[in-house]
Amino acid sequence: MGAAVFWGCSAIAFGPAAALVLLTVAAEPLRVIVLVAGAFFWLLSLLAASLLWFVWAQLSGREDAALLPLGAAAAVLLQELCRFACFKVLKKADEGLATLSEDGQSPISVRQMAYVSGLSFGIISGVFSISNILADSAGPGTVGIHGDSPYYFITSAFLTMALVLLHTFWGIIFFDACERRRAGGLGLVVGSHLLTSGLTFLNPWYEASLGPIFILTLCTGLWAFGTAGGSFHNVLKCLSCKQEPEGQVMLYSALQVPPEE
Repeated sequence: MGAAVFWGCSAIAFGPAAALVLLTVAAEPLRVIVLVAGAFFWLLSLLAASLLWFVWAQLSGREDAALLPLGAAAAVLLQELCRFACFKVLKKADEGLATLSEDGQSPISVRQMAYVSGLSFGIISGVFSISNILADSAGPGTVGIHGDSPYYFITSAFLTMALVLLHTFWGIIFFDACERRRAGGLGLVVGSHLLTSGLTFLNPWYEASLGPIFILTLCTGLWAFGTAGGSFHNVLKCLSCKQEPEGQVMLYSALQVPPEE
């Protein structure tokens, strides 16, 4: 039973992310590099948050639960700061690639880098948030035997899946806001990230946390879809699987004799 819970929760948490990596990233070497770079920047934010928590606990002499909301807010702000640093580095790399190319254009666009870096943020964040939970789910033990919720593992898996998708959407919106210098977009990304982190403190009241987080994920996904240039018309064309007729080119000879009147 423990193995079934482990593999089931792992598939829920990382199934969509694995599909996105295999279908959209793995075949392109530059995207793989951006994926690794994004994970590196998220790890930098984790290191900074850990150091901040350690110094904070040493100076205050306390590590009680009252400090957790402040620590979570600081970790969110550090993640977004490292996301901005990732944008700056990838933007410089994009300019360098454009300089080296023959046609003066980079082989990877800023939107593609935004998507891949956001996906890497989500994957590495999900790994660190659920790895210990998955280790416990393998057993031995029975969830809820002492009156706790028996849905702890599966709700944690769904929350991780939502977090991975949210980071992907946030990456697209964040990079676009930085590219166009829109402070409102940056503020909404940071605010929604803080809101998502705050909702997790409602657990184990999962109805109050899981539902709003998935609604936020859906709204953020639609927002990111529009930001990336998507439209409802394109979705219908994709679902219909109809191929547009190929354009026919008419060739006229310049030496053709005009008809007699």
